[in-house]
Amino acid sequence: MFALSSSLNYQLYLPGTDMRKSFDGLCGLVLGELGHSPLDGSVYIFINKARNKVKLLHWQSGGFVLYYKRLEGGTFELPKYDASVGVLQLDYTQLVMLIDGVAITNIARRKRYEKAC
Repeated sequence: MFALSSSLNYQLYLPGTDMRKSFDGLCGLVLGELGHSPLDGSVYIFINKARNKVKLLHWQSGGFVLYYKRLEGGTFELPKYDASVGVLQLDYTQLVMLIDGVAITNIARRKRYEKAC
């Protein structure tokens, strides 16, 4: 089943990515640039330099799933970040807002109940 949920870990790769890369090329970025395993169950998010295309790479049982969105107008707004870090941790809400075009820089989160594990 194709599904993204709040239970997954989302990693935004910050340098602009060549969108000609597919499964193997994006896995190479995850391994070589981030030092992570693309098989760890995280969803890796790649945005091109023009910020009008996004790809999400996710390992599910048996293989990779690649989600791809191209904007016909406008750009994806990235959160503010330190240029020295190569990846930002996002939560599901931030991912959805990024994909939907909502600025995630000045959003204040209200306290919510979280079940203690």
